[in-house]
Amino acid sequence: MGKVKVGLIQACCAEDKANNLDSARKKIIEAASQGAQIICLQELFASLYFCDVENYDNFDLAEPVPGPTTEIFSKLAAELGVVIVASLFEKRAQGIYHNTVAVLDADGSYLGKYRKMHIPDDPAYFEKFYFTPGDLGYQTFKTAFGNIGILICWDQWYPEAARITALMGAEILFYPTAIGWALSQDKATNDEQFDAWQTIQRSHAVANGVHVVSVNRVGLEQDGAMKFWGGSFVSNPFGRILCQATHDLEEILIQEIDTSQTDSYRTHWPFLRDRRIDSYDPITKRFIDQ
Repeated sequence: MGKVKVGLIQACCAEDKANNLDSARKKIIEAASQGAQIICLQELFASLYFCDVENYDNFDLAEPVPGPTTEIFSKLAAELGVVIVASLFEKRAQGIYHNTVAVLDADGSYLGKYRKMHIPDDPAYFEKFYFTPGDLGYQTFKTAFGNIGILICWDQWYPEAARITALMGAEILFYPTAIGWALSQDKATNDEQFDAWQTIQRSHAVANGVHVVSVNRVGLEQDGAMKFWGGSFVSNPFGRILCQATHDLEEILIQEIDTSQTDSYRTHWPFLRDRRIDSYDPITKRFIDQ
């Protein structure tokens, strides 16, 4: 892959899906005009983050993947010559829904999809109500600009997911995300949560010797109980932050990265070489009772 420019689109969402799609389209065009070659949208960019409530009407937001939205963005990818990473609410069949990312190559071809594997259930994040856990396994996608791996939001906290995706040949890990602070929290709690979120992803970069790209949404939505904390960022293979967005503003970040650095980092810090795969069977257990 070598040098490639990634584009991170950190945005607020509105209630109207058409407006969100048009806004994303315009931001993709702007990112491409600044040289971005792989452009990643935030998690569930086509709507408000509806998982803050359990409401059956929200299932009407779902669509097939591939489907209408991937068709729109496939054409845009071909027109601009860019790769688009698009997070969507997938309707797979009657009563079966997934949190899914589609990857569209620079010639407009649909390369496939990744379905979110780890599904949270917390106050204001009632994703188990909506999403069936992914059953496609971990995925990498051979794009015009290199081999990329996709994981989604709650997947961020699991080193196993990052490790497997990297072992499958991902040169960059992308994390479309929707995460924020409860307005009832104090600043110290907010800072601790953001630091943990960023640190765990930087650790995936270090452990696997790859760049990590994390794209979050920003702003208040719906009843205003949750403020999405933005802070989208790119980490190099040793955890150094190359760029980071604010906590409050819509932003388009463009960052050139050099994936050939992976070889150097993995050679000088040979974590993959020294893995003791013969000793890892216990990791497949829920817990090890003593």
